[in-house]
Amino acid sequence: MILISHRGNLTGKEPEKENHPDYIWEALLNRFHVEIDIWYIDGKFKLGHDEPQYDFPFELIQNHSNKLWIHCKNLEAMSQLNELDRGGVYLNYFWHQKDDVILTSKGYLWAYPGKNVNHSIAVLPEIHNDNLENRIGICSDEIVNYRQ
Repeated sequence: MILISHRGNLTGKEPEKENHPDYIWEALLNRFHVEIDIWYIDGKFKLGHDEPQYDFPFELIQNHSNKLWIHCKNLEAMSQLNELDRGGVYLNYFWHQKDDVILTSKGYLWAYPGKNVNHSIAVLPEIHNDNLENRIGICSDEIVNYRQ
């Protein structure tokens, strides 16, 4: 089972810390994968959920590209990542709004909260008490609760 920290959260939502590079590093050091929100603005990649807030530390990709789930927050970010890594050879990135399920650049099914899709990543399953049977991963604000 792939365990993914949502925006760096480990034991609950902490909006003031989400997507901050130090918070992401902490989740990685705790051996979790991490879903991050990325923007491409004025020729630069930035981290942030509702808006670009932090400079993107490229050491994340250099050291942990296999553990990042990159949620593109604007079409420019998706386009730039597609140019840099056509076909998701190194990076796992995706774009969605409220689609039931999407396919990431590495071919994973990413299911919207409350959508039970076999062989997918269950996103925030604690919200809808989602069935986790036949899932390949979980993305949660409370990811430590899923570690066995």
